[in-house]
Amino acid sequence: MSFGTGLSGLNAASKNLDVIGHNIANANTTGFKNQRAEFAEMYAMSLGATGGSNGGIGVSVASVAQLFTQGNLKITGNNLDFAINGEGLFKVRMTDGSVSYTRNGEFKLDKDGRIITNNGARLQGYLPTAPGGPIPMGVTADLVLPTGSVVAPRETGSSTTNPGIQLSANLPADAPPFTAPIPTPLTSDLKKYGTVITLYDQQGNGIPFQLYFIKTAANTWQVVGRMDGASPYQASLGTVNFDAAGQVTGTPTLSIPAGAIAANNYSPGVPSANFPSAAIAINIGSTGAWTLTQYGSPFSVYDLKQDGYAPGELSSIVVSEQGVITARYSNGVSQDAGQVALVRFRNLQGLEPINGGYWRETFVSGQPIEGQPLTGRFGSIRQNALEESNVDLTQELVNMIVAQRHYQANAQTIKTQDQVQQTLVNLR
Repeated sequence: MSFGTGLSGLNAASKNLDVIGHNIANANTTGFKNQRAEFAEMYAMSLGATGGSNGGIGVSVASVAQLFTQGNLKITGNNLDFAINGEGLFKVRMTDGSVSYTRNGEFKLDKDGRIITNNGARLQGYLPTAPGGPIPMGVTADLVLPTGSVVAPRETGSSTTNPGIQLSANLPADAPPFTAPIPTPLTSDLKKYGTVITLYDQQGNGIPFQLYFIKTAANTWQVVGRMDGASPYQASLGTVNFDAAGQVTGTPTLSIPAGAIAANNYSPGVPSANFPSAAIAINIGSTGAWTLTQYGSPFSVYDLKQDGYAPGELSSIVVSEQGVITARYSNGVSQDAGQVALVRFRNLQGLEPINGGYWRETFVSGQPIEGQPLTGRFGSIRQNALEESNVDLTQELVNMIVAQRHYQANAQTIKTQDQVQQTLVNLR
């Protein structure tokens, strides 16, 4: 009996050393979760045996459990390094089409712009309904960055929100009025209060456009647009009146008329003609919130922007804590390209570990629960960081010493039993 008991102890201690060695070997493996050998005692069962008459016959390894505690986050500076801070697993689709899960966020891009792991598994997430559109939670798909295309240009004035030019400026109240007819071209003294803004046509060509403010009477200013070219363009874009407090009165309409500018109106010209295709509004706020004022301070332009842009190529990505991947383009445009999906299980211990730092769903683990980062019990996504292994090397080395002693002690029980057997054999 003692030989079997000691042998079971040797096997259990050896298995424990295997588990400890595996932990130590993966101390630097990103997203690795350390393991623990769990033991159970064994008894020789027989009918009628009660109480202390049931002798033990050794030990067995009941389970090798993984401890899904949080590892430290290490800052890497790599845009495609993602770490999960909290609960959740990345969902990836393997090269054979099967689905696996991991905490290793060392991602790369393949030739098609898909976000993949080191062995080609494709990161899964939620895609927008249209480029730059909302991202609904639904069926997950491969997350793909638009590396092989450009973002299309947008003509100034064609945006669905805040179309046209947005202007915020102050016109000096003490400026003397110019009472004569406004000449073409403008004289240098009439260009004292002006600015330049770049507009964009349907092809994304940048067109510098000059805006000048000319005081024609007390509290009355005319806005003049001008472009210098082979056939210079100059036109009044509207008139603005101010009250005694320096606020806009009435409802002024300022705009660049549709089709007002041709290719030869500016230098260098561009192929696009009859620009703009629709009138471009010059927005100066509304009643109670005017952004154009006439105060007793110098002329100053505080803000000047428009809604058009040139075509652009992907320059970088930014990932929020919610896992939303925002693509930034060379023209300054940002569009959401997708959202990383996270998965959790009711029984993480039931997952099946496989090579490469992945786990697979089993009947014991239960079905996966998918969701978006920072919703419910899911953790957040940290870009430019990786989750280190949760192995405590100091603790593992201590565990190794203890396991070694256990192995030696069990070997000693076999040696002692052998000596007892030898004594019996030597009896005469």
